[in-house]
Amino acid sequence: MTAPDNGRRASVSRKTNETSISASVDLDGSGRYAVSTGVGFFDHMLEQLSRHSLIDLTLEAKGDLHIDDHHTVEDAGIAIGQAIAKALGDRRGITRYASIDLAMDETLTRAAVDVSGRPFLVWHVGFSAPKIGTFDTELVREFFQALAQNAGITLHVTNHYGANNHHIAETCFKAVARALRMAVEPDARQAGVVPSTKGTLNG
Repeated sequence: MTAPDNGRRASVSRKTNETSISASVDLDGSGRYAVSTGVGFFDHMLEQLSRHSLIDLTLEAKGDLHIDDHHTVEDAGIAIGQAIAKALGDRRGITRYASIDLAMDETLTRAAVDVSGRPFLVWHVGFSAPKIGTFDTELVREFFQALAQNAGITLHVTNHYGANNHHIAETCFKAVARALRMAVEPDARQAGVVPSTKGTLNG
């Protein structure tokens, strides 16, 4: 499987009894976004993910917010992850690995990515409060779990330190964004080559 003929772009639609979501990505974009989930803080975080990864993102989600935000956040992660995996195709010619320490005021967070085809999340991030405004802080992990699982990436996120929960969450999204930007970038020295001795990055 190679990347789609229209470039490294893909769209995914997902509909369940809990959510209805459409997601589109362009891995070679400029960080443009149009995001609407009905969850204000989450929209802000997805905008950071798009802007700092330079992955164009269009996402519209309608979920059972009368229950809570969980299904909307998790299913958005699933849809975005599936779109990224689809846009990557067979992952030929990508850089594959990247990591970054990202600072924001008093907070420092590391994200390391392997676009390996083998989904795994290692999460060393803690929050001192259960909510940021009305948003459940535990949903930050749920989003990245869904994203990693469906994009087929190994993702490690570690918050080294921080005091403000908004900053901690935001550095997670920005750090993952910057690591993704580097990892999915084409590598001119191995154009057309799958960066693996196995010859495949599809599991």
